[in-house]
Amino acid sequence: MNKEIKEKIIQVCNDKIAKKGTNVGLSFYAFFKNKNDNPELLMEVAKWWIETHQLDHFEKAVKIKEMIESPS
Repeated sequence: MNKEIKEKIIQVCNDKIAKKGTNVGLSFYAFFKNKNDNPELLMEVAKWWIETHQLDHFEKAVKIKEMIESPS
């Protein structure tokens, strides 16, 4: 994933955690507008979420943030 979407994911996770606490869950759709204006990027994130990491539909924001920030 590119740097911009990684930064967006971290920002969304931080916002959700700040508003609802460390137990808050989210799906990969949380990083996109309701209007699908970038289907390629949506599919890239979906592939990372579903195929690469086999995550559930909803995951803890702190877990996603840690995964994005890890140097792997």
